[in-house]
Amino acid sequence: MNEQLKKTKRIIIRPPRQGGGMPPTRNPFMQGLLALVIFLILVSGYSLISGLSSGKKEIPLSELASEITSGNVSAIRVDGDSLEVTYRNGDEKISKKETGTALTTTLRNYEVPAEALARVKIDVKSNQGAFYWIASLAPILLPIFFVVFFLWFLSRQVKGAGMQAFTFGQSKARLTHPSDKSQKVTFKDVAGAREAKEELREIVDFLKNPKKFLDIGARIPKGILLMGLPGTGKTLLARAVAGEAGVSFFSISGSEFVEMFVGVGASRVRDLFDLAKKAAPAIIFVDEIDAVGRVRGTGVGGGNDEREQTLNQILVELDGFEPNEKVIVMAATNRPDVLDPALLRPGRFDRRVTLELPDRKDREEILVIHARKKPFAEDVHLPLIAERTPGFSGADLYSLMNEAAILAARENRTKVSQFDLIRSIEKVMLGPERKSHVLSQKEKELTAYHEAGHAVVASVLPYADPVHKISIISRGRVAGYVMKLPLEDRKLQSKKEFLDDIAVGLGGYVVEKALYDDITTGPSNDLQVATALARDMVTKYGMSEKMGPIALEVSSGRPIFGVGVGDKEYSERVGAEIDAEVSRIMNEGMQKVEKIIKEHKKVLNAIAARLVEVETIEQKEFEELLVAHGIKPKRKKDIEHQK
Repeated sequence: MNEQLKKTKRIIIRPPRQGGGMPPTRNPFMQGLLALVIFLILVSGYSLISGLSSGKKEIPLSELASEITSGNVSAIRVDGDSLEVTYRNGDEKISKKETGTALTTTLRNYEVPAEALARVKIDVKSNQGAFYWIASLAPILLPIFFVVFFLWFLSRQVKGAGMQAFTFGQSKARLTHPSDKSQKVTFKDVAGAREAKEELREIVDFLKNPKKFLDIGARIPKGILLMGLPGTGKTLLARAVAGEAGVSFFSISGSEFVEMFVGVGASRVRDLFDLAKKAAPAIIFVDEIDAVGRVRGTGVGGGNDEREQTLNQILVELDGFEPNEKVIVMAATNRPDVLDPALLRPGRFDRRVTLELPDRKDREEILVIHARKKPFAEDVHLPLIAERTPGFSGADLYSLMNEAAILAARENRTKVSQFDLIRSIEKVMLGPERKSHVLSQKEKELTAYHEAGHAVVASVLPYADPVHKISIISRGRVAGYVMKLPLEDRKLQSKKEFLDDIAVGLGGYVVEKALYDDITTGPSNDLQVATALARDMVTKYGMSEKMGPIALEVSSGRPIFGVGVGDKEYSERVGAEIDAEVSRIMNEGMQKVEKIIKEHKKVLNAIAARLVEVETIEQKEFEELLVAHGIKPKRKKDIEHQK
């Protein structure tokens, strides 16, 4: 992807992914306090309800006898010792009788006439059955029940906290069972990477038929290290090995071993290998192993450094006192140079598989896989998309197909068209269109001439890549861009190609200076990229005649895959000579561009005017403008002839 970005107008800095936070941990003390508050509220509520359950006025028994004698009472309901009195006017009151004495006997003792008592309807409620006992025992049992529940809840929280402490050192690996068809991946699901798959087929064969290897005395490599740029399919390939062999697949990240407490990571390593041995034959996959596998002895953390203890345990498990022939460890990293040498020695990670960026054929196969569940229109031509995406990794191609589907769905279409795929290429490379970023007429004209300068220089210079598209529509952090794509994939670049790339990068700067007699901030990124390339030519690639074939910036601890900072191993005098050589290369490139702009000013004006009018010029229209002004477009046979 780095090479591809050098061929575009700007360097795009993607924002870091926003990771999800960890779930909040449970606090047993706070939960116990909450349970106590709830208990007190319930008890208080029960007491309040019990006290207010009867809103009726209670009268003494003597008053009840007087009311019966006066003929004001119509009915009495007897419930144990409680009396519910109903008056003839509808009022209701309650009273109490003597315990163990019949109501009629009590009322006769109060000299209530038999005639008055006969006019009162007396209903005696039976005090038998389960409901009676529940009602009687509820005031006693409910508080006891709440106390028991509260104590059980507290003990459960304490037990849970204790169990978490005991399980702190257990492995957090995810297990993919071979019978799980929904997550099964095979080599058919991995496009490209032909050499890597061939290298791993013997691992699959061993897991399926270990006897033929063991009978002849062969020992299969215990550790396989997958190396490559991010997005090249290291994790997918590891899952495909397990899917092909039909064995259990334990996956874990290297960072999941590292904890604040010393010994936790080593405990998790032991637990992981114990689980894998019980499920053998099995594959353990450790992603980003450089998180724990860095070189030891750096002096950071001392002898009890948690990361070093974890690494020591991994080394022992890989090839220690208890060798296990049926557990294979696979690991992935894009920084193999920072790994400890003990990890890479024979018997451990002695088999190293490098995954490169896919070539044109591989990209087409990857696009076919990602297009399986997407409805395409009739105009879709995936080989063209593969040609337009040199330097794309498998993850970039997945994002491309996904963005195309999103664009089609956003416009309420049911099929993905070729136009959606073309637009998604630019979105993945440069970012979304900034339609709100409206340029003034002067800025629009200046941007058009700036991009036209890049395009004209790229079309005239023999070793520059041909132009596929010019646009002054803002995308991401760029106000305009020129898309230059090579006619074929290449692994090496020559000095002549580097010099032409530097000249193309200076095209916008020279045009602004020549036509407007002024310089804006627009070419700032072009100057940074061109200057860095010129310095690499002098200090890394030995492409300076004055400095000679010397690597003046030797990387130390710098990642092989990715961007790093080299260490200066030269004097101040040599540094001044390097600066002078970089300045010479840049000045010679600028003189070359000034000559091209002066000779092809008419086509420059024509391209700029067309850009101001339509904002975007595709390859076909651009080549027609070149032919109209006597410039022959580049073809593949021309490039081969130059070589």
